[in-house]
Amino acid sequence: MRIASGRLAVGRLVVGRLAVAATAAVIAVALVSCTAPAERTAPPSSPPGSPTPSASASAAPTALPTPAAPPVVLVPTGAVETMAEGLEAPWSILRLPGGGTLVSERDTARIVEVTADGSLRVTGTVPDVATGAEGGLLGLAHLPGEAGTSGYVYAYLTAASENRIVRMPLSGAPGSLALGAPETVLGGIPRGAANHQGGRIAFGPDGFLYATVGDGGLRDPAQDPTSLAGKILRMTPEGQPAPGNPFGTLVYSIGHRNPQGLAWDATGAMWAAEFGQNTWDELNRITPGANYGWPVVEGQGGVEGYVDPVLQWPTSEASPSGLAVVGDTLFLASLRGERLWAAAPASTGAPAPTAWFVDELGRLRDVAPGPDGELWMLTNNTDGRGSPSAGDDRLLRVRLAPAG
Repeated sequence: MRIASGRLAVGRLVVGRLAVAATAAVIAVALVSCTAPAERTAPPSSPPGSPTPSASASAAPTALPTPAAPPVVLVPTGAVETMAEGLEAPWSILRLPGGGTLVSERDTARIVEVTADGSLRVTGTVPDVATGAEGGLLGLAHLPGEAGTSGYVYAYLTAASENRIVRMPLSGAPGSLALGAPETVLGGIPRGAANHQGGRIAFGPDGFLYATVGDGGLRDPAQDPTSLAGKILRMTPEGQPAPGNPFGTLVYSIGHRNPQGLAWDATGAMWAAEFGQNTWDELNRITPGANYGWPVVEGQGGVEGYVDPVLQWPTSEASPSGLAVVGDTLFLASLRGERLWAAAPASTGAPAPTAWFVDELGRLRDVAPGPDGELWMLTNNTDGRGSPSAGDDRLLRVRLAPAG
């Protein structure tokens, strides 16, 4: 089942009209050049009154501009397939470049490998994880190693008195992956209360590690640039502030409540999904040093000094967690909303949303680009807030195809 937003239909109509207009313009120029060659003493792009080029210059062919290709907007198509089942409160999907898939389980502190035949095997249990409420073992990321090594798996976790990012050496081949002992990359991330831990980590196109940090239920520190609470962080693989950070610290952006999605589109723009309080959940386009308003503003407030979200939803329709970009489409996993949001085209900076699989799969915690035009989704019905079905929780996949 899907519910399509009118904005997506309008977006398709506008793109279609632009494509028709561009084609008509090219045909018109071609006709002029064929029917009146003696009058064309200047390139077609020259405005009226432009100086006439010399004979040698006019003899050179003038290339017409190539119309920009329309953005590729993708939509789910066909049946949703189960790749693995029996996961316990899973949180993050990590697809490895050399093959193999890892999934973190929040409440067991296990990192589980999903093998090619859909079976599960434990690659390691992360120590010092304090579970309860929204805390536990959360996001995963991978840093490739030098030639002949598999690199590191990074994990964001809730410990007894702090949140922490650790990394573990990865070894083995798909089907027999293993993790070594963890070392702390960054400690002292404020934990606050039992909720709003953030927890998503990802390496960006620039090679630096990004992490979303919730406000821990403390609210006010989200506006304090010297606190790590309520922020998006940017760091080296060793946990040091990345060069060029706007405050000269780990902090990349401020004013966040509980961001849990991170992704980059083809233009390099960074996007984040964020839980609101009682009214609006958000999709934000992140720029360095920007203030996204919490706790002063929730949703699109239009208040000077704060950046409004690009999209917002009532909390009953979203509660957004994982975020992925495939083609020019943003895919957003929704927990309370129990649906997949697709927002496109991302490259315009103002994508229109469409809801998919409403109330069909239950709570969705994470999404990731799969191979061969697939989207992978992770259900989250066994975390104490959902209604588990047989086989939950599950790793799912669905094919994607161009819209229209």
